[in-house]
Amino acid sequence: MAVAGGERRGEGPPFHSGYTCNRCYLCPAQLKHRGVWRYHGDMAKLGLAGLLVLGLCVQRHEGAAYSYMKNGQQDWNLNEYKYTTYHPMSEISMWMEQVVKENPGLVSSEVYGKTFEGKNITLLKIGLQSGSKKKAVWMDCGIHAREWIAPAFCQWFVKEILRTYETDEHLNLMLKNVDIYVTPVLNVDGYEVSLANLNGLLAFQTRLWRKTRSKFQNAECDCYGTDLNRNFYANWGTVGISEDCCSQIYCGPRPLSEVEAQAVTDFVGSRSADILCFLTIHSYGQLILVPYGHPQIAAPNYDELVKKEERERERKGERMRVGLAAAEAIKSVHGMNYTVGTSPDVLYPNSGSSRDWARLWGIPFSFTFELRDKGEHGFELPEDQIQPACEEAYAGAHSIIRYVHDKEFGITTTTSVPITTPSAATATVALWTTILACSLTAATIL
Repeated sequence: MAVAGGERRGEGPPFHSGYTCNRCYLCPAQLKHRGVWRYHGDMAKLGLAGLLVLGLCVQRHEGAAYSYMKNGQQDWNLNEYKYTTYHPMSEISMWMEQVVKENPGLVSSEVYGKTFEGKNITLLKIGLQSGSKKKAVWMDCGIHAREWIAPAFCQWFVKEILRTYETDEHLNLMLKNVDIYVTPVLNVDGYEVSLANLNGLLAFQTRLWRKTRSKFQNAECDCYGTDLNRNFYANWGTVGISEDCCSQIYCGPRPLSEVEAQAVTDFVGSRSADILCFLTIHSYGQLILVPYGHPQIAAPNYDELVKKEERERERKGERMRVGLAAAEAIKSVHGMNYTVGTSPDVLYPNSGSSRDWARLWGIPFSFTFELRDKGEHGFELPEDQIQPACEEAYAGAHSIIRYVHDKEFGITTTTSVPITTPSAATATVALWTTILACSLTAATIL
């Protein structure tokens, strides 16, 4: 999401506050004064005190993970998992394994990529068996490392689906028609760096780490990482980015330079004809963003994504279109207001986002959720807000998924809308894809 603190260099709007070191964690340029690092370079070394606190931190995390496993015995059940705390990646991985184990025939997992540091990028596939070809919905969380509430939401989302699908007839029907792909943590490397401060044991600041952990051969730069949400092939490198590799919004040396972005592109791109909706979960700001991040480009179905209109073919009354309906669903839970619109309209221009890429690739419904709050705590949302934040976000996500499902399968409900004829929709997408392909080519010249 937006840039916070650190060495601003004028690259981003002051939407967020809070200090962050652009070179922290195995990148000692700004940490020497803390007395932790003894060496400047790629093979940075910790002093004895630094190694001690790092070891204590690792030990603390491993202990917490095994506590869920009953002293190492993998016979714990999901009732023991706490959804109102922020978990390290080791616990999230074990949680995913247990979700699959306890829900055969409903949940499976797949490793669809590797991070820069060689860690697995894993998704959960949720869906009931069906005799016909199914459609799909995509959801990813944790594309930015410091946005801890996002992975917490993905876990909450899965929990709620599993808790309610047997008693909720409409959800049961959706799972027979649609598979939901959920990636709890996309930026695994960065998330682990940020979580290194979970227990406050480290002497240096990594809590607000945002980017990946990639390192390119560049003699002029000793900084790590790329902003994954500026690295997708969608008007890449045009607006709302920085070419400074130390910047929080560094777009990378080229589109899809990050293996994490490439993994999403390969997996989703190969299934795009069947994916009804692309949801990417971030924080903070309480926003629902629709394509596009470039101020001179608008999605061809912008009205359907955002605006209100009165339905002429249904019962009297105004029906909220998808984004605003989701915002209303969110507000109905705890009274929180979410703003709906394009990034240039309600936040700031940007390019290279996964949301925009998904829309350009032909997925008609693509949204970014920016969860709580509006700046009081920012990225460091307290754990006592995890449950209400997830409860309201679930209502919004469920509203969107229900809409795209009902539209695709011609189901009329109180929240449905006129069904676009397949031929018209196909023609619109084809025309817009051609136009935007030209803009992508032109963008490399600008």
